Amino acid sequence: MAWISLLIAGVCEAVWAIGLKRSNGFTVLAPSLYTLAAMGMSIWLLAVAMREIPTAVAYATWTAIGTLLVFAFGVLSGQQAISLLQTVSMLGLIACVLGLKFG
Repeated sequence: MAWISLLIAGVCEAVWAIGLKRSNGFTVLAPSLYTLAAMGMSIWLLAVAMREIPTAVAYATWTAIGTLLVFAFGVLSGQQAISLLQTVSMLGLIACVLGLKFG
């Protein structure tokens, strides 16, 4: 259950990172509200996951999930071009997270 909490926390991290940009410095109400809600949920779920997962593994995994999802969102929405090196780097990040999970 801890790993599921951590996965959802990582998704929430991506939501708040994307929302933070859309909130325009917390000047646009709707994105500001969902950004703050996602921040709270992300931190809470990270804390729940850390009950069973060591801090270094949980934090590294949490940030990696957020990074991967925000990058994927940027690419899929056309806001971010992607190079071969970036693709290889993202695959390496996935390999690192799997190594932390199963190591």
